[in-house]
Formats: sequence, structure tokens, C-alpha cells
Amino acid sequence: MSTLWMLAVRYRNLLWIGFKVTFLVSICAILLGFLLGVIVCFLRLSKNKIINKIAFVYVEIIRGTPILLQIAMVYYGLPMLGVDLPTITVGGIQFDRFACGVIALMINSSAYISEIIRGGILSIDPGQEEAALSLGYTKAQAMVSIIFPAALKNCIPALGNNFVTLFKSSAQVSTIGLADLMYTANLIRGNSFLPFMPLVLVAILYLVMTLSMSAILRRVEARMNISSAKAKA
Repeated sequence: MSTLWMLAVRYRNLLWIGFKVTFLVSICAILLGFLLGVIVCFLRLSKNKIINKIAFVYVEIIRGTPILLQIAMVYYGLPMLGVDLPTITVGGIQFDRFACGVIALMINSSAYISEIIRGGILSIDPGQEEAALSLGYTKAQAMVSIIFPAALKNCIPALGNNFVTLFKSSAQVSTIGLADLMYTANLIRGNSFLPFMPLVLVAILYLVMTLSMSAILRRVEARMNISSAKAKA
């Protein structure tokens, strides 16, 4: 424990930057991945066969390839496509590597989120849509006002698991030189000549993030259940 505390104090600035990078890249990827996942979900539900097939192929390709490969393809592929991100450092964060990490994690999570939400929508009783249509709602209004919120409530546990997994998967961005927690752990290991204890220290920080995310999601789920119970009463 004394060694762990010594490392935490001595390398606190490096650990803070690593924690900040990991947290920001994960949160940005979660938010953007959720938005993209919702879009892909509705494309998968489209009755247009071409749009449906394109979304299906997208989901299968992303789910069928490793996230490490996707990160590398985004990092090395964007410059080949003529997309040159500015190589600036803001608050200790390298913008080009940060943006590539967020894009890759966003694309990866969107495929899983789209299928989670699609499953939630398909689980809703078709009678709810029929009731909404009989009240004068259009199909789009019924989806936005009734079906999608009900499906989202059912998807909270699965989405929570996906978000927690994304926090852990963000460790892969260290392979493109982004100074996240895993990258920081390797720096500390090299400087201190301690192969194991820096990993324990970083594991504790990952646990702080993932357990906090799980607690927040449980609270959200509980609130939604209370609201649903009040509405039924």
C-alpha cells in the first residue's frame, strides 16, 4: 500500500492527465455513439430494402472486427482520405489522437447501441402504436412520443453495460499514442521500474469511473421506474 501511495503522489500530474483523457474520450464516444446508434437503428427499421441492407452491413462489419483494428484504421485511414486533423495539444490532450480515438469508439459503440435500441423497439406491444394512431398520431409522432421512450426505458440495463464496456475499451486508444490511463501506466512502469503496482493504481482509477457510471445508470433506471409507476397509478 505504501508503494501504491508513493506512486499516486509522485505521478499525480500524469495520472490526472490520463484520467482526464480516458474520461473525456469515453464520454464523447458515448454521447456521439448513442446519437449515431439511434440513427442506425431507425435505418435498420426502415422498410426501404436498400437503406435497411446498408445499415445491416454497417452493423455486421463493425461488430465483426476488433476495436483495436478500427482505431488503427481511423488513425491511419483519415490522412489517406485527405482529412488532416490539427496536431495541437490542449490541456495536455493531443487533439488529433483524441479525435481519432473518439471517432473509432463512437463508430464501434453505435453498432451495438443500434441493435440494443432496435430490440427494445421491437419488444413494444404493437397495440401501443395502433392505439396512438387511433388517437390521431402519425406513425412518426407515435414513435417519438410513445414507442421510443418506452423502448429506451427497457434498454437502460443493456445500454448501461455497453457504456461501462466502452470505458474499459477506451484503453485501446493508448496504441495510437493518446495519453490515457493505460498509456500513463506504461510510462510510470518505465520510469519507476515497477512492472505491477502502476497497473493496480490505474485499475483502481478505472473502477472509480465504471462504478460511478453504473451507480448513475441505476439511479436513472430507478427514477424511470418510479415515473412509470406513478403514470400507471
